[in-house]
Formats: sequence, C-alpha cells, structure tokens
Amino acid sequence: MKPTLLQKGIQSKLLRWFKKNGRDLPWRKTRDPYAIWVSEIMLQQTQVATVVPYFQKFLKTFPTIHQLAKSDLSKVLKTWEGLGYYSRARNLHGASRILLNHFRGKVPDTLKDLLSLSGIGRSTAGAILSFAFHKEAPILDGNAKRILSRLFAVSGSPEERKTEQLLWKFSESLIPKGYSNPFNQALMDLGSMICTPKDPQCPKCPLHDFCKGYGSGKPEKYPVKEPKKKIPHIESATAVIKKGEKVLLNQRPPEGLLGGLWEFPNCRVGLKQGPRLRLGLINAIKKEMGMDVEVKKFMGIFYQTYSHFKLTMHIFHCRHLNGKGKGKWVPLKGLRLLPLSKIHRRIADTIIPKLSPLRERNQ
Repeated sequence: MKPTLLQKGIQSKLLRWFKKNGRDLPWRKTRDPYAIWVSEIMLQQTQVATVVPYFQKFLKTFPTIHQLAKSDLSKVLKTWEGLGYYSRARNLHGASRILLNHFRGKVPDTLKDLLSLSGIGRSTAGAILSFAFHKEAPILDGNAKRILSRLFAVSGSPEERKTEQLLWKFSESLIPKGYSNPFNQALMDLGSMICTPKDPQCPKCPLHDFCKGYGSGKPEKYPVKEPKKKIPHIESATAVIKKGEKVLLNQRPPEGLLGGLWEFPNCRVGLKQGPRLRLGLINAIKKEMGMDVEVKKFMGIFYQTYSHFKLTMHIFHCRHLNGKGKGKWVPLKGLRLLPLSKIHRRIADTIIPKLSPLRERNQ
C-alpha cells in the first residue's frame, strides 16, 4: 500500500529534523546487535543521561555475549549497581545463556525469537530489529506513545489495550520503507527533546503542522493519564551487626525485588512504632536468623523511593552476642565488591574504613 500524503509529510519532516538534530549517543556508533540489545534494556524506564556511563562500563566488563553468559550473576549485578530495576540485569544474564546455548551466541533477527527472550517486549524487539538489523519494525516506547497520542489526538489511555493497539497501528503505518532505523531513532529523540511530557516545545516541532493535539491548543492533555495510585509507605529497622572487622549481610532471593543483591539484616516495622523499634529488631533477628544481638546505638534514618512504594529505614549498630545464624560475615573492605541496592550501599559507605588517597590508588 502506498503511503498517504500525511504519512509522507510526517516521514520527510521528521527524518530531516533528525538528520540535523539527532543526539550523539554511544550505541548509535555501533552496528553490534549485542551492544544495541544492552542499550535498549538499559533504556527501559531510565533516562539516556543516566544510561550512558553504565552502558560503557557494562560493555567494557562484558564485551561479548559469551563473556556475559559465562560470568557470575553477582558480577553482573555489581556492574549494574545503581542503575535500578535489577530484573533487567538478571534478564540480560539469563538471556545471554540462552543465546549461547540455542542461538550460537548471537542476537536473533526475528520478532518471534527476540520475544522468546526474557526482558524483551514488542517495542524493545522492534528497536533491536530496526537499529541492529535495519528491518522495518515499529516501536512504541514512552516517547512514541506520547508523540502518536498527540499527533492523532488519541482520546484513550495508552494503558488500555484498545488504545495501545491503535497506537501500534499508527507506529507501523508511519515506518518509511528502508528508513526504519533513523525514523524510530527520530521518534525517540523528538519525544525526549521537543515533545516532552510537560511544556512541549510545539513551535520547534517539525510535526506541528500535522499535529491534532497542537491544533487543539492543549497538547499536554494527550496522552490521557490514568489516575495516580497512592504509593504505600513502608518503615523498616536495619541492623549493622559487627563481629571484629566483619559485618553480617544477607543475600536476597534470586527473583523478585532487588533479587540477588546483598543487604544488611532488616525487618518491616509498624508505622510510629517508635521506642519499640530496637526490641522489634532484636526479636526479628532472633526469629529469622537464629542469632542474639544487642542494639548499641542508633545510626540514623535513610529514605528511598521505589516505583511502587516509599521506604523509611531506621539504622542501628548491633553487637553479635551468640548464635551462628544465617547470612555471610563480610570483611568491611569487602563491602565494595558485593552488589548492594542504593540504600544499603549508603549504609555500607558509612562504615567502610576510609583509605588514604595513596592506599586507594595502590589497591
């Protein structure tokens, strides 16, 4: 089917804009499907500026699928530390082993095979197909959803199945034959630089002549937003249990939130539990770890906001009294080597011995 005048106009305007204004990003300087796959996984729910140094570090540590697949998950998580959404790292690691065993160590170039890999949905698959293999595959990431919703004044929420299917049709219909790579890159850049969630720069947009949202005078009302759910607030008490120059850590289960990361022993507590925090922590460690401890002093409060809840963590320094318990006694200096979540890394940083600049250089 021949493209309509509207489609041709959108395609040509956007491609010309991208040629002049496209961002200079490290994953755009390679045709290696592995590097492009890594970048697309990292870019899920994470901004470009945050991803760039992690992408470079990850490829330096794991330059090939073979090296990633043969590496220990703990090393992968350590390299990923601070980027968040750790299931992405676990998915990359698990999928690399599947690629090694079933795809001769190569990223597949079909939608069906890509979708069979953990962590890859239709939009990520479309990005890999168009960027690494120059196939005419559509994308529908957050930027594309926003642009297409405004461009065609889509009245439904992208979270609704019917609306999402409509947006997929729009995305697929706009792919210019032979130019899926730059066109999809352009959609991403336009959404990041011009067609932003708040205060879109419509006069600078190459598509404003075609945009029904802009024509309505209220482009920000697209896409339709779902009512925000109230985020629950969780409080916990955490124990820094020392024995000589070692401290006790637990490893989280491999699946689920922060799976595979190490952390200081902790327990959930009731809101406004106040003075009973110490007793609750002692009882929890006794019950969960088979160990008796003495709470020595209060170390402070740390806060962390996750995607689905807010966390307030009360930190206590504890002394081991008796009981072998569970977990792993880690030398204080060894805390640098283990993958920790952001809030537990902050705790670790308060107790790791400070090295002199000379000693740090020589390590």
